Amino acid sequence: MNYTLQKLRAELRTNADEKTIGNYQRFFKETVKFYGVSLGATNKIANKYWKEIRELDKKEIFDLCEDLFRSDYSEEAAVASEWTPKLTNKYDPADLALFKRWIDAYLNDWAKVDGFCNHTAGNFVQKYPESIKEIVSWTASPNRWLKRAAAVSLIIPAKKGQFFPEIIQIADRLLLDKDDMVQKGYGWMLKEASKQHQAEVYQYVLKHRRDMPRTALRYAIEKMPLEMKAEAMKRVV
Repeated sequence: MNYTLQKLRAELRTNADEKTIGNYQRFFKETVKFYGVSLGATNKIANKYWKEIRELDKKEIFDLCEDLFRSDYSEEAAVASEWTPKLTNKYDPADLALFKRWIDAYLNDWAKVDGFCNHTAGNFVQKYPESIKEIVSWTASPNRWLKRAAAVSLIIPAKKGQFFPEIIQIADRLLLDKDDMVQKGYGWMLKEASKQHQAEVYQYVLKHRRDMPRTALRYAIEKMPLEMKAEAMKRVV
């Protein structure tokens, strides 16, 4: 197994490009570790080495993924986040505790959180709807990334119109959060929910526009008609 990761890492280094590092870094306030490999090339490498490990048992694959997350390289996290959704049919309820630990311990920027949560956690909650209570509870974490994870784990379900009561509950809990990464996360969640629940999300925004951070509000209404956007953006005295 370690030999597979050695080969994978060597291939990432071979595909590294200094210009790509600069292009990526401008999207982050914090310093982020990159090899400098484009997302497209990283995904191709992930799929190449998936063929070598896909017959391993789930725990062995998860151990490889943890090793990749632990490295702190964005591309390695992206590889792990390509692999974990491929095991959706093997998920069991206990896996959510592991996913939470990975987010809390290793995922330290918006790209790592979104890349992992959109499909891995999103697939999990669709497979085990009862797990939504645990996802909602992440909003109480002191970790900004776990709070963002609570919202972005519901991006795919939100597009399908699922879990709308819990989406509103998450938005309520994160409403006044001062962290812009959290605000963008729940604003994005509301935007996706508005595709199936436009009227309800619009009314939610109108109700809270006095207090909702403008960053979250703008995200939430991004897909709405211009007249609805204009009304939602009006300041209430």
